[in-house]
Amino acid sequence: MIVISGLTKRYASGREALKNVDLEVRKGEIFALLGPNGAGKTTLINIVCGIVTPSAGSVHVDGRDIIRDYRATRAMIGLVPQELTTDTFETVAATVNFSRGLFGCAPNPAYTEKVLRDLSLWDRRNDRIRTLSGGMKRRVLIAKALVHEPKVLFLDEPTAGVDVELRRDMWTLVRALRDTGVTIILTTHYIDEAEEMAERIGVIRQGELVVVEEKAALMKKLGKKELVVQLVAPMEALPAGLAGFQVERQDARTLRFVFDATEEHTGIPQLLRRLDALGIEYRDLQTRQSSLEDIFVSLTSAPGRRAA
Repeated sequence: MIVISGLTKRYASGREALKNVDLEVRKGEIFALLGPNGAGKTTLINIVCGIVTPSAGSVHVDGRDIIRDYRATRAMIGLVPQELTTDTFETVAATVNFSRGLFGCAPNPAYTEKVLRDLSLWDRRNDRIRTLSGGMKRRVLIAKALVHEPKVLFLDEPTAGVDVELRRDMWTLVRALRDTGVTIILTTHYIDEAEEMAERIGVIRQGELVVVEEKAALMKKLGKKELVVQLVAPMEALPAGLAGFQVERQDARTLRFVFDATEEHTGIPQLLRRLDALGIEYRDLQTRQSSLEDIFVSLTSAPGRRAA
């Protein structure tokens, strides 16, 4: 649905916000783009949406070039931006209907009502936006992005600072849109959301796309497992006999051992034998898979990898 090739954005100051980014987003998938502040997420989104002009490279949406066929591509895209930018003195219904007309769509009261009802805005449709809470204004932005029935929906930090109810309603709506074939690109600081919702994950760091991978494959390839050992007696310091193992002391009664579950020899039997030899008794063993957040931190703090 979206094909990005060699995309670069260089500002007059010389700063490169994006560096030769290549990315393909499939039709009907939820793709999560993760990265720290200033990594280039919003710049990439704004280029695809026609808000920012690229310095080099190309972007095609459903086979159309975003510069040559800008009217057609913009009509296919809905954007929920980070900022709460709304027509303060308009009513909810008026601003949402205007957004539909802005993209050349004929009025469709039944569809507009459905969007407003899905976002719990129908009872507030005649209220002026300036009277709404921050969470309700966020709902209006989502309604504006959806009302012209886009094929692609960009959600740029859509649930930042909103209540739990809106987050729940929004993800229900996102799943329903995905099921109708809408392609959804999400940026978020809530990595648990990306882990739950997305089918593929991209990580961007300092303007470079360092990895793009199926979520499950990424977790398997880069995720580690850890063994947590609960001790019978408190331990004030790690004994010298454990120096050859990747063991750390979390607290006086807990040891943490990181291992690669894909390797034939994990080192766990050797560790347990060493504990027995040292006379260190344990009462419980637990294993834990690294989370997407663990992987994200490792990718954004370590030297970059090229995209898969």
